[in-house]
Amino acid sequence: MINRNDEASMKRTALNNREDEYSGFLDTNGFLIDPVLWHAHLANRMAWRLGVGDLAVAHWRVIERLRTGWLAEGNLPLQRHICRELALGSGCVDKLFGGLVEAWKVAGLPDPGEEARVYMENMEPDDTITG
Repeated sequence: MINRNDEASMKRTALNNREDEYSGFLDTNGFLIDPVLWHAHLANRMAWRLGVGDLAVAHWRVIERLRTGWLAEGNLPLQRHICRELALGSGCVDKLFGGLVEAWKVAGLPDPGEEARVYMENMEPDDTITG
């Protein structure tokens, strides 16, 4: 008979193993190395791993905009532009993902570099950047 503590421990281990199924695709900062490998299941796993939780329609709209901005246009209108364009309200990226870095990771985008990472980590919800 398995007691509840052992069962909970086994579930945590299984969850950690599932989380690690994509670890080979991530760099040391947790960014996807090759954005072409991104898919919806990976986005959901990353969201849970980062504490975002279940992805709702608003999350997917932001993810799509981030990926389009980076992959198709080579730039990223952040926070204010994204939130205004998608009519999601001021600070939507922070409210939905907890921050731009988390949204970037869930969207499966590569490490933008140390300077951009530091900027994204310290920016206010209404700041913008293009790159």
